[in-house]
Amino acid sequence: MKDKIFGVLQRVGRSFMLPIAILPVAGLLLGIGSSFTNATTIETYHLTGILGEGTIAHALLMIMSRVGSTVFDNLPLLFAIGVAIGMAKKEKEVAALSSVIAYLVMHTSIYALLLLHGEIAEDGQIADFVLEGSITSVCGIPSLQIGVFGGIIVGLGVAALHNKFYKIELPQVLAFFGGTRFVPIVSSIVYLVVGIAMFYIWPVVQNGIAALGALVLASGYAGTFIY
Repeated sequence: MKDKIFGVLQRVGRSFMLPIAILPVAGLLLGIGSSFTNATTIETYHLTGILGEGTIAHALLMIMSRVGSTVFDNLPLLFAIGVAIGMAKKEKEVAALSSVIAYLVMHTSIYALLLLHGEIAEDGQIADFVLEGSITSVCGIPSLQIGVFGGIIVGLGVAALHNKFYKIELPQVLAFFGGTRFVPIVSSIVYLVVGIAMFYIWPVVQNGIAALGALVLASGYAGTFIY
């Protein structure tokens, strides 16, 4: 039993390596691009003629910065895909596609509930009573700020569903939807429910994180040490 648990944990750890591998490159692109397009840096080192606005170098550095930023902005989705691929036993491409679908379905479910509860308007305006920073845009969908944790939940869940159902055989009338085609279908249904559950569960976690942050700030040096 102990060996089985450690085996699963090792697989989970290895599945994290795929999305993590892109981070150094994305960090370099973002860091270099942001540093050398910073107006203060350019003026301090008298590089306006080389790196100032309108130059080719400035345009290339801006592109580098945007590319690096995009990777970090979409890190939860990359983790969802990477974990699903890493944990799937076979037909990994199906798991990858299903994880993207499940991720979008989960956040769309959360968005629908945010609209229904008046926490966000159709035009994207966030209500005054909503905790600042608790709502963000996920692939263009307003949703709760779940971050990478949400991607990991999707990746692990979809991989489990994939491993269970990718060989399923349905009755003859529904045979077309059997096998690997069933995985994105069941993933969509499951993560519609997960999205509804997360709408009610995650704000409690967010409030706890906010309260912990306030405690650290109020505790002075002791809070800094704990942090």
